[in-house]
Amino acid sequence: MTSGLNDGVAAPSPSAAPADGGLPAGATGTHGATLAQATEVTGKRHGFWTATIGSVGVVYGDIGTSPLYAMRESLLHLGHRPSMEEVIGITSLLIWALIVVVTYKYVFILLRADNHGEGGTLSLMALAQEAMGRVSTPLLALGVVGAALFYGDAIITPAVSVLSAAEGLKVASPILEPYVLPMTLVIIFGLYAVQSFGTGKVAALFGPLMVVWFLTLALLGASHVMDAPGVIAALNPYHAVLFLIEHKFVGFVVLGATFLAVTGAEALYADMGHFGPGPIRTAWLGLVLPALAINYLGQAALAISHPDAIENLFFLMAPEWARLPFVLLACAATIVASQAVISGAYSLTRQAMQLGLLPHLEVQHTSETQHGQIYMPKVNWLMLAGVLVLVLVFQTSSRLAAAYGIAVTGTMIMTSVLATVVIAKSWKLGWPLALAMMVPILVVDFTFLSANLLKLKDGGYIPLLLGGAMVVLMWTWIRGVRFVEGRIRRESIPLGEFAKSMSTSSATRVKGTAMYLTSSPEITPPALLHNLKHNKVLHERNVILTVHTLNQPTVAEPERVAFKKVSEDFATLEVRYGFMEDPNLPRALAQAREQGLPFDMMKTSFFVGRRSFRASASVGMPLWQDHLFIGLVRQSYDATEYFRIPAGRVVELGNQMVV
Repeated sequence: MTSGLNDGVAAPSPSAAPADGGLPAGATGTHGATLAQATEVTGKRHGFWTATIGSVGVVYGDIGTSPLYAMRESLLHLGHRPSMEEVIGITSLLIWALIVVVTYKYVFILLRADNHGEGGTLSLMALAQEAMGRVSTPLLALGVVGAALFYGDAIITPAVSVLSAAEGLKVASPILEPYVLPMTLVIIFGLYAVQSFGTGKVAALFGPLMVVWFLTLALLGASHVMDAPGVIAALNPYHAVLFLIEHKFVGFVVLGATFLAVTGAEALYADMGHFGPGPIRTAWLGLVLPALAINYLGQAALAISHPDAIENLFFLMAPEWARLPFVLLACAATIVASQAVISGAYSLTRQAMQLGLLPHLEVQHTSETQHGQIYMPKVNWLMLAGVLVLVLVFQTSSRLAAAYGIAVTGTMIMTSVLATVVIAKSWKLGWPLALAMMVPILVVDFTFLSANLLKLKDGGYIPLLLGGAMVVLMWTWIRGVRFVEGRIRRESIPLGEFAKSMSTSSATRVKGTAMYLTSSPEITPPALLHNLKHNKVLHERNVILTVHTLNQPTVAEPERVAFKKVSEDFATLEVRYGFMEDPNLPRALAQAREQGLPFDMMKTSFFVGRRSFRASASVGMPLWQDHLFIGLVRQSYDATEYFRIPAGRVVELGNQMVV
């Protein structure tokens, strides 16, 4: 895809130099080779376990804080004091939701659907488009809706998680109850305020901290299981099915609450590129799933033996002397969970920008070594405003939990449908097998969605409104860009014809190279025509520069640039990036020298078309959408800074267009 209202687009991540795998000087013979091989194996094992611990912190932060409220909300939705059979049935629903949705769908299936090592809704959409061999509007719509719903989830997660943890204060000491809301607001504001400083050093603590968290969950759960040993029966899915059959509509209502146990499952797939499928699977099967299951069993046993504890079930698992430290640990865990969602929102926004779904916004890199650590000011402060509003409006985690779930289930359905296409076409397993694998998952997804829709009047409309707003923004941007580019093409001159006519032109020639950024390399850029019309000059070398964003996360360096001469005076240069990469044109242009481009930054002028737009009810889109599109254009990051072009080498030529 290409984009370019200011004529241009997209960027390379620096390639890591391969380590020298040779023997040290003087190391020869079988013993030396064996030593080197042993060192290599040890290094790989160390890297694997480091990635596994890291994934516990980043990938499982959200789903790891679900025990704070999932069991409590599920039991409270019954509307009466639960019997032992009802507690066992609800616990079975919670545990088997983890097994079916997370383990089967994400761990065993989706972690295999990698797009050059990357995952996530937009990455899966790009993979499905590639598998179909054409641009498919329905697949694009699925990706857009899935991405838009994620933003609703990203705003609710910090609010409900941090508020749930802070509410533990009143359990530890009732006199602290007035400080719950202020503490929540301070934690959330501080979390977003420090994003611009980068999270690299703090993130190194996330993994070990969450390992301690999950071990604590397992320990507390195990300490209570013997309060009511019968809860072990919840491991049998028969009790989950029996509960739904016997309770009919009430069971359906409870099902919407049990879905809270799997919120955050999308992170397994979205963060695959950071850690790899192996460490993520190992962390889930070896630590996270057992810890969550044991904790839910322990909560169930406590609910049976002490029914009065249900409203504060999670924190009452801890002995009285340990409750305050446990509350502080829970707050730390929810900060980790919130950080993962915030970073995910940045990453998703960057992918959407590169794929042409949103305008280019400012991206700041907060680490010189970690390419994925970025900060996006506008996204950050909009999210903070949304989270603070939710906390102030709902004020309790129980009320916020009612708004949670619809956005997540919607995203999961989009992912399941896209995965079906990938399994059938990209994996070449055919539609019958793909449907056999995914239809049961889709049935589960739609069942959870139907149950969560019952929460609409209690706040469930909020993530839908947020997601709907993002869909409108993305749809408006896509439609507006297509209209602008279509109009430019209709009014343009083919580059080949223009180059031929210029060979006999009497226009004054000036020394040096002119680079014209455009999204359509086969046509003459409007900026070039304006320069010739108003200044009556042409450079001795004119390069039509286009940046393409491909439907893959990264592009290999040898495939980065393609230089082609059109005539003695004109040439085209295409620079290719993946949707996980950032633009760096000077670096790419230096690489283009190898293909015959005589590039010298100090002898090159970059011409960028700067368009202003005027709304019109009679042209293009509806008037309201015109104004929205123009507003999005104004939010776009400056093209010269986005492409990292030295400002002193840029010439901007403007024109006005009616949309």
